[in-house]
Amino acid sequence: MINKFNAVSIFSILCAMANTDASALSRDIGPFNLAVTGYGTAGIIEPNFEKPDFIGDFRVRGQLTYDFGNREHMLGAVYMIDEDAVHEDNWVHDAFGFWQWRGVGRIEVGLTDSVAHKLGLGLPDVGGMRINHDSLIYRKMGTGGAIIANPEITNGSDALRVNLVAATNSRVQYGISVSGLNGDYDYEIDAGLKIKSSANKTKYAFSFGASFMDNPDNFSTDEYTPGTTADWRGQIYTGLNIQYNSWVFALTGRVVYDEKPIGSAVDGIVAGAGLSYDLLNYTMSLSYLFSDTGIWHHDTENYDDHTVVASFRYKYSKFVDGWTSIGMSRGEPFLAAGVRLTF
Repeated sequence: MINKFNAVSIFSILCAMANTDASALSRDIGPFNLAVTGYGTAGIIEPNFEKPDFIGDFRVRGQLTYDFGNREHMLGAVYMIDEDAVHEDNWVHDAFGFWQWRGVGRIEVGLTDSVAHKLGLGLPDVGGMRINHDSLIYRKMGTGGAIIANPEITNGSDALRVNLVAATNSRVQYGISVSGLNGDYDYEIDAGLKIKSSANKTKYAFSFGASFMDNPDNFSTDEYTPGTTADWRGQIYTGLNIQYNSWVFALTGRVVYDEKPIGSAVDGIVAGAGLSYDLLNYTMSLSYLFSDTGIWHHDTENYDDHTVVASFRYKYSKFVDGWTSIGMSRGEPFLAAGVRLTF
């Protein structure tokens, strides 16, 4: 099987080749449209400013749609693969079909993330450490205990799921998800809401999500957290983004609660704040993420972690940018840098 280093290298080369002709990645053939998007990142990280380690990350997403006329109704299929999937010896992150009705909403059926996750809001991050989704920081720095790495609600994408999303206007989106038919839990249901405004000089977006999972059995969506077995799991989440000119400020928070967990307690809270500034081809960001697990159960020891990341990105072109990050996790500093190719 192709290893992760080679996978990243191959997709980075594809990105570079694709960038010579961006129009080659989107083709209309009658009512059909095929579009491919993605990125490849290669870099290094130095934990404690000592021995460097390689960083590789990529994502490739393909979408095929059929237009019934003036995009009023559209059928489509999506396939996506990324570094997370390959790291777990899988060759699919997303694989689902959808029907979209303009001005009404969208139905998705297949293997994909839930509505609460898709309508969530992350923290500003212009580096390549992916702090909003299974951060590479913890993989390279290690953890001293269970970490809730994702600031948004996530219940995985490897279970058959149905997503219903309403989009009756440009300011409000809301939806519901149902999933099951797997060995990780009996069923899971969640809901999400996003409200946004861009009419004034100050733009904002607010997001809220909630989730209920029945009978999780050694279930985990965070690589850095042992699986949980409990009667049920409940989650709530909220996020806020505010943009003023070139400034973006964000807050996010997530609460995870397991009822009568067996073994290690891995539920708790994760909260974060971030700020970014964009000037011409330069962007800077500063983000802070706090995770505390085991706080709801007095018979177990809780574990908390503070992660701070400051990043700088220079956009060389529409498709190529370089980034560098400096930060701290587990009380230990790190320095990272790399190049990202986008198509």
